[in-house]
Amino acid sequence: MVEAVLCVVRRDLLLAWRRRSDIATALLFFIIVASLFPLGIGFEPNLLRAIAPGVIWVAALLSSMLSLSRLFAADHADGTLEQMLLGASPLGVIAAAKAAAHWIVSGLPLALIAPLIALQYDLPAALTPVLALSLLLGTPVLSLIGAIGAALTLGVRGGGILLSLLVLPLYVPVLILGAGSVEMASAGMGGDGQLLLLAALLVASCAFAPWAIASALRISME
Repeated sequence: MVEAVLCVVRRDLLLAWRRRSDIATALLFFIIVASLFPLGIGFEPNLLRAIAPGVIWVAALLSSMLSLSRLFAADHADGTLEQMLLGASPLGVIAAAKAAAHWIVSGLPLALIAPLIALQYDLPAALTPVLALSLLLGTPVLSLIGAIGAALTLGVRGGGILLSLLVLPLYVPVLILGAGSVEMASAGMGGDGQLLLLAALLVASCAFAPWAIASALRISME
């Protein structure tokens, strides 16, 4: 089973590397969206510090959604997904591996570059680790929840719009906890509570989301 997971992750990362433009598009989208707010609002330091957590988290959320519609589309088109359904490895494990590969490609780069984006908002250096940690805990949840929506809308005409309508309401708790952890830390009350809730949400998502993805894929393939 471990070999199957590593094989799926390695395969998806290789395919993503061959489509490097998709990775660059999502990353540039995140940078551009997060950078437009200081230009549009002005360079008032207190205002920029106040909006920084929410803006960066919203930009990361929207950026991670760009590649969701392609998560299972290629495998569905070439018949690979049917072979996965018939394979010996549990489909939930395969789904978890694909969600992990999606996070490595789309979520991890955002968490790594977010501290540099925070410099535009004059965010104190003490808050940068909290922001990065919140993204490291929250973006895998976005990938797992998004994979459920991608599986449900697989092969549906206009699935991109439907996918957004399905997953955006489910992203709200992650957004609130992620941005709230930085805001609480900036207020001197510590963001440990929100970070722990994000960690708990990540554990719950890892436990249940893969099997929900597997069920959604079976429904879509029928």
